[in-house]
Amino acid sequence: MSSNPLLLLDNNTMMTVVNHGTFKCTDVTFEEAKAIIELHPQEDILKCFSNLDIEEIIFDYLGIKKRDFQYKRIRDMHLGQEGIVFKLYVTPSETQPIIRTDKGNEAKKIQNVYVYCQLISRVE
Repeated sequence: MSSNPLLLLDNNTMMTVVNHGTFKCTDVTFEEAKAIIELHPQEDILKCFSNLDIEEIIFDYLGIKKRDFQYKRIRDMHLGQEGIVFKLYVTPSETQPIIRTDKGNEAKKIQNVYVYCQLISRVE
């Protein structure tokens, strides 16, 4: 593993890595996030979150080949290190349709979940 592996972050873990230094955040498209991740070998990427929903987004929605990224809790980014942040944005649902699940239970929509990506870099 390189000394500055690519970090995969979510809303919460992003806040833990920006303790010291100056950072630059840039919005990136899903295609750009996928390209950045695919540029790195599996052993050069650290997953810093444990949210399984985000993993589903990474692999299923972005179409990234499923890889078993090493999990590690990171407190500070190194100078020159980068990360991809999968930001969840949740809004209340304006409509609450009721559907039936596979098991026959009623389920009600209560919120909308959106995801966008950012590239974070420590520059100083």
